[in-house]
Amino acid sequence: MYRFFEQLSSRIAAPFLGDRSRNSKVWPCRCGQSLFFRNSQCLACLAALGYQPEQSRLSSLQPGEQADTWTLDADPQAGLFRRCANLDTPAACNWLLPANGQDTLCIACSLNRTIPDLSLPENPERWGKVETAKRRLVAQLITLGLPVIPKTVDDNIGLAFDFIGVDPDGKPPTTGHASGLITLDIKEADDAHREHVRQQMHEPYRTLLGHFRHEVGHYYWDRLIANSHWLEPFRALFGDERASYSEALERHYQQGAPLDWQTHYVSAYATMHPWEDWAETWAHYLHMMDAVDTALGFGMSAREMDFDYQPFPPDTLFDPGHAGGTAFLSFVNAWIELAGMLNELSRSMGQPDFYPFVVPAAVITKLHFIHLVIQEEGGRADEVLL
Repeated sequence: MYRFFEQLSSRIAAPFLGDRSRNSKVWPCRCGQSLFFRNSQCLACLAALGYQPEQSRLSSLQPGEQADTWTLDADPQAGLFRRCANLDTPAACNWLLPANGQDTLCIACSLNRTIPDLSLPENPERWGKVETAKRRLVAQLITLGLPVIPKTVDDNIGLAFDFIGVDPDGKPPTTGHASGLITLDIKEADDAHREHVRQQMHEPYRTLLGHFRHEVGHYYWDRLIANSHWLEPFRALFGDERASYSEALERHYQQGAPLDWQTHYVSAYATMHPWEDWAETWAHYLHMMDAVDTALGFGMSAREMDFDYQPFPPDTLFDPGHAGGTAFLSFVNAWIELAGMLNELSRSMGQPDFYPFVVPAAVITKLHFIHLVIQEEGGRADEVLL
């Protein structure tokens, strides 16, 4: 396995020159203990911890001069911070926010419009799971440089979340996106329920983080594609989104996906409508970026070796002549190997495949398109490939 990760690191690092640092996925406490994204207290020295989203870092904390304020051991000159007001709730949020503002909730928690009814005994645990997944999503969006604007700041272009259960008539909510509002049925946080729905829908994969990454893809389509210079290239690649969505939905659930869908799409659901193809491909882009970034964030050394899998050639890219094309292909080809290894590890434990998908060349083209859109908007997507 060590040899594999040396190989993985070299594939992504090889196209770049110089010695540029990358975002870590493990941070040191002041006592030397390793810290991870979800930690709010060091298990070794019991130091308070906080995640600073703007810098994508977790740090042990020192009490500040003002009450309920903190400074970062990782950067004492960064100023004073407060811990999110949701720290001591079932959300267990470990994020920080600047102490000089009026907000009490961090950027991730400020996106909540509705939280589940916590008087129901099952909902506190469910809410905690939902928030853990949502923080992972929001942290990645910020790292990529994408705008994360709460609807409370700008209702027209902002983002918000409703985590709700059945209505007074007993009707469950529909998980989805509409005009920047992402709704999630809180029962999706129940593992048994989610697995039942996954099997019922014949889905190979269904997770909270997957829901969030898919639905936020719809949000960013509105923000980045609609009414932009990317719209016509989108239509040429994904299809014309002006086709009736309701008719496409009915056709999909009556007839299913085309028999040859695996040569053109990342999932059967992606065949339903161009919007769903975009959202499914967007979600997989975020899956791939986060998984490879996490692998590299653990400090694998670079050493050039040959591919064990047939790599995708440059002509699979949306723009084969793009300056960053070599790096993107290195990332994609490394992901294929990483997913293959992780699938084998899952099988060795009697578990389903870690990544139960096959990525055809046509999807690589779509993934590269999404990468270029994100890079143009946020200016940081290429950095994640370093």
